[in-house]
Amino acid sequence: MKLKIQREHLEEFEADVHNITALGFLEHIKREDDHSLTFSSGCRSSICGSCAIRVNGKEVLACAHKVEDGDILEPLKNYEVIRDLVVDMQKAQQKNALAKAFLEKLTTPLPALTPDDVKRNELQSDCILCGSCYSACPVLSVNENFLGPFTLTRVWKYVTDKREADTKTKIDTIQVNGVWDCTLCNECTMVCPQGISSKQDIEMLRSSSAMAGYSDPNFASFGGGFGFDGSPQF
Repeated sequence: MKLKIQREHLEEFEADVHNITALGFLEHIKREDDHSLTFSSGCRSSICGSCAIRVNGKEVLACAHKVEDGDILEPLKNYEVIRDLVVDMQKAQQKNALAKAFLEKLTTPLPALTPDDVKRNELQSDCILCGSCYSACPVLSVNENFLGPFTLTRVWKYVTDKREADTKTKIDTIQVNGVWDCTLCNECTMVCPQGISSKQDIEMLRSSSAMAGYSDPNFASFGGGFGFDGSPQF
């Protein structure tokens, strides 16, 4: 089997292996051919998310994806590459802090969570931090300041958490480079190994934003030509 791996340039490696995962192939090459080959791995059970890479341009977990002859293995997009298939995810994680994607101000007295409360954002809580959605996002490819699906899904998780007393502030923080910048292309959902729909979460955040008095700023930019400002157009 011959595969190409993106390093400083695209390199081809060959191994006498069959029916193997991308991670298995990488481990074989590192053990038998090139000890300097660098990649991340952890649980080998699709739980930790640390082995996320792209195969033929699509984000996958290397420990779960079976490779075929001629496949191309690359690092995730929209991240700084540290070496070979290892990327620096710090910038994406910093956006969680920027968007206040955490429990910030607890409701007092602190309410007990019912099974229905837990179920409300249970799927979002299944995120394994693999970063695939961030890599797949086309908006981040042209606007590095966009918060991204990884962060916006976490915002929705805490906006729907009844223990959070100040959801309005969270809505306020995602108006610029946030919910209105998403194209709703659904690429993030398509690559999520946990089946989390960031697109749906962003749509719900847009609804919450509208209820808080915000509107899509893109509509305002068309006001002079399409009559959205209420003036007659001739």
